[in-house]
Parts: sequence; C-alpha cells; structure tokens
Amino acid sequence: WEEMLSTKGLTVVDVYQQWCGPCRAVVSLLRKIKNELGDDLLHFATAEADSIDALEKYRGKCEPTFLFYGGGELVGVLRGANAPLLQRMIVEELGKEKLVLEQGGERKAVNDGLVDDEKKEEETPQQSENEESIIVPASKSYTVAIIKPDAVAHGKANEIIMKIQDAGFEILAHEERTLTEIEARDFYQHKAAEACFEDLVQFMSSGPSHILVLSQAEGSANVVPSWREFIGPADIEEARREKPESLRAQYGTQTLFNAVHGSEDIDQASRELAFFFPNFRTASVTEQDGEEEHVERTLALIRPDIAREKRDEILAQIHKSGFTVALQREVMLTGEQVRQFYFQHVEEDYFPALLRSMTSGPVLALALARSGAVHHWKNILGPSDVNKAREESPDLRAQFAVENEPINQLHGSASHEEAEQEINFFFPKQQTLAVIKPDAMEEHREKILEEIRGSGFSVTQLKETVLSREMAEEFYKEHREKPFFGQLVEFMCRGPCMMLILTKENAVEEWRAMMGPTDPDQAKATCPNSLRARFASNILHNSVHGSSSEQHAEEKISFIFGDICSDAEPTGDGETDTTTLADNSDSFYELSELKYLF
Repeated sequence: WEEMLSTKGLTVVDVYQQWCGPCRAVVSLLRKIKNELGDDLLHFATAEADSIDALEKYRGKCEPTFLFYGGGELVGVLRGANAPLLQRMIVEELGKEKLVLEQGGERKAVNDGLVDDEKKEEETPQQSENEESIIVPASKSYTVAIIKPDAVAHGKANEIIMKIQDAGFEILAHEERTLTEIEARDFYQHKAAEACFEDLVQFMSSGPSHILVLSQAEGSANVVPSWREFIGPADIEEARREKPESLRAQYGTQTLFNAVHGSEDIDQASRELAFFFPNFRTASVTEQDGEEEHVERTLALIRPDIAREKRDEILAQIHKSGFTVALQREVMLTGEQVRQFYFQHVEEDYFPALLRSMTSGPVLALALARSGAVHHWKNILGPSDVNKAREESPDLRAQFAVENEPINQLHGSASHEEAEQEINFFFPKQQTLAVIKPDAMEEHREKILEEIRGSGFSVTQLKETVLSREMAEEFYKEHREKPFFGQLVEFMCRGPCMMLILTKENAVEEWRAMMGPTDPDQAKATCPNSLRARFASNILHNSVHGSSSEQHAEEKISFIFGDICSDAEPTGDGETDTTTLADNSDSFYELSELKYLF
C-alpha cells in the first residue's frame, strides 16, 4: 500500500471486498482508457479492503468505490460503477496531477466522507441513511430521460451520457434496467390507443435501457423543453432534416428505434419519476438547512425468554427513544429458519445457545422507524456480549439480560442493507387488489397511480377493462343481498376501470388506509388526505376499491388475473399476528438479491 502511494502520477484504486472481488464491470473501460491515453503517469490498482489496514473504513461496503491518489494524497472519490463519470474523473484528475507536477502547484486533498470513529458516527447519524433516496433542492426542475434498448445494444449509452453532461444537463439519478412487458405496457399506457403500441411495448422490454433523472443549474428555466429540444423530434427523418445535431438524428434509425425518450411536460415527468424512482423527492427548506432527517427502518427482535413478560416495558422504551413501530409480528421459528436467518453465525461457538433461545417460544419481530433508525437502535442496545454489556453499558441488553443465559435478548440490524433484508424475512411482501373505478378513470387515474407508487407499493400487474354485467355481479357477489347491489353493478359496467395487483408489506391494510372510509363524507371528516376524501363524489361513486382481507385479495386477484403465484405469507387481520412463519428461505434470498439487481 505504501509503495502504491509513492507512485508518481495519478493512481486509481478499485477498493473491493473479499467476498465479491474487484468491479469487473469497469475492467474493459479502464483498459480502454489506458490504451487511448497511453500516459505513463496514469496507473490502475485493485485493493482488498479486508486485508489492508489503511482501508479498514471501507470494509463491509456493498457499493463499488474508486479512490484517486496523487503524490500519496487522496484527491478524488467515486462511489458506484458509473462508467461515464469514472472516465471523466480519470481524465480530469490526471490533468490536475500533471499541472501539479509541471508547475509545482498544491494538490487539493479531499475528505472521503466516511465515518472515521465512533465519535464522528454519533455526530453524523444520517451516515446510514437509505442510499436509494434521491433528494434535490425544490428550486431545481427535473425530467426523465431514457436511453432505449436500440442505443444500448449498439454500445452508444456511454457516448450519449457524455454528450448529455457536455450539454450542461446534471444527472441526478442513473439506473440500468430491463423493463418487463408489464412495466413497459404500464409506462406507455397513454399511447395504448396508437397503432404502434404493441410494437413499442415489445421493443422497450427487449433489452436493457438506461434510466436517468436530469436537471439543469439551480434556478434555471424548466428543464423539460430544454431536454426535448436536445433530443429532437420523435420522427427520425424529421429530426435529421430539422435538428441534425439532436440525439435522435445522430443515434436513431427509425421512429420506433429513436434512441432516447423524454417526458412531454412537467406532469408527465412527475408521473415517470414516481414510476422509476419512488424515493425521488424534493427537499424542503428545512431539509436543505439540515433541520430535518430522512426516516429509515431497522429490525428489532425480542427473544422468547423476555418476549412475554417484558415486552410492554421494552416497547415503552422503544417509543420513548423516538421510534415508531411500523410493523409488528409474533412468530414461532423452526430450527431451520433460525439457521437461515443467522447463517453467518452457524459456525460460532455460541450458536447452539442462540438456536435454543430462538426456538424456545414466540419471537416478537418489530420494524422500527425513525431518522437514523439503524444507528440509534444499535446505540441503545449496547454491546452484543452480555458480560461486556453488564460491565460497560446500562443499555437495553444489560437491563434485560437473563441470569445464567449467555445470549443477549434483543437483536438489531447491523446496517441499512441488512435491515431491509431482515425485515423482508419476517414481513414478507403481501398482495392486494386495487381498482380505480369508472368515475375516477378519466380525471384522477394518473394522480392515483402516482400516489400508489409514491406510497411504496409495487404495481405487480395491471389491466384496464370494461366489466361485463356477469363479471361485475360475480366480483361483488358478497353484496348480492344488499339493496344497492343493482346500482353498484350498473355503475361498475358503465365504463373502463383499472385493476391493479399491489405488492407491499401489510399491503391490504395500507391500501385500505390510503383509500379511506367507503363514505366520502366520513372520509373527509376522519381522513381528509385519503383518496376517497379528495376524489370521490358519493358512497357509490367513491373512486377506488380494495380487498378487505388477504383471503379476499387472493380470491379477487385469481378472478381478475387468473392463478398467480405469490410468495407473500398471511399476516392476519390484527396489528399483531401470532402464527408460525412458513418456510420462506427461498423468497428471503430472492428478495435480498433482487434488491441489488434492480
């Protein structure tokens, strides 16, 4: 490491974890840059964080990290495998290093922004904040850009991204993603009546696209028209004739394969942002001033030995510490499930005691929410070693330790990534059926869809349909004996409605809460922000429908969409569900992998 730091020139170091190896995705890019520049002052290196003391702070990080060193000083840091940005930084930092060597200037060392010690960690509780959140000042305008599969397949994505940046656009978010046919159909629903719709859906789901959120300098004019001017007309011949410098003129081949997409107006940009980046939001003034923090979740487990007798006391301390219990579930774990959950600890000497403790009775699982949840919950738990906790810390593990029991009685997630995986393990995703009724379709459909995605629901499937009388009667068969049944059926058949399968933890109850009471007048009085309070006109024309229970949801989903396989496990009708956790080891690993793949 010391020898590398003393190398003359600019050295770019790919810092990696032992379990995953160097970032292979950029190896060809680095080789290309080296060959093109042919500069003896440019060097590339890989470094395993696990075995180099100087890189201790980078251990356990799942995000690719590239460090730029000049003259032994850290002069640049890039997190994430953003190829265009990496290429640009290499060229820029190499130029700066040459100026220093030639003219004897002073290097501008940078702070890598990582927490160096526990004291700093206490001072910056937001360090573990959800990295997937995208927060920008409210003064900036933004739009969605898509580099379509045809341009990506021809290797033009990086070139287009460089041109976007050179034109003065700022990339706020960037994700490579292959749309499913359902997603493509949903995204281009506004073009469903056009003759090319099916071809468009097939094309957009044929391969990877690059999805970008673009902005311009703070305080500048609306970015949407600037971006549409830059990409040119959708028709390639028109683009080549009237805007030969536009992206579509340069990279498109025909109207369908026109290389790039741009939102048509601000409203469409907002809908598209909600579709691709549900965690995208603008910062309020207080957030920009640092007075407001982002809310995240962590998993807490109260183990069986104290779950029954001490739960109320522990929950009181949890609430006192500023946490909200977002999800709560009491479960009996099998030995195999404990091994799956604690797979990293199976070989440890203490694991038999842990296994015995975790299977001795119901475990209370809690998803806790607050700003800096992971950090704060770990802090109030204290050391994991019971003896050390008793000696050094008055925190929860010391307070609720069981005599002659070597295992601590409370669990907390170690990181934000681990928290989401563990929450998925104990609170598997649930599905519910949602319906946007005919009265809301024309005026409020897009707003409702936007709010659905903004509330964290995934739209697994959707279809727009006009119900026949027979279908409507079967759909509402539980109301057959009620006096309003005939009116309800007639209303549901009078125009198109949209059927959606929504997926989320506790999806049934969360969707019902989002809808509000059936009667809009009651909704306005008790839940003024609910969908029915804002969009419904009366108890019959109440805009949306939702399943009343998970069993009801399964029946209606099967009726509308046919038999669909779901990994979601029932969580019951109450706030706290006491049941046996079904063997969901496959779904646990699928969820944890998909989190990083998509």
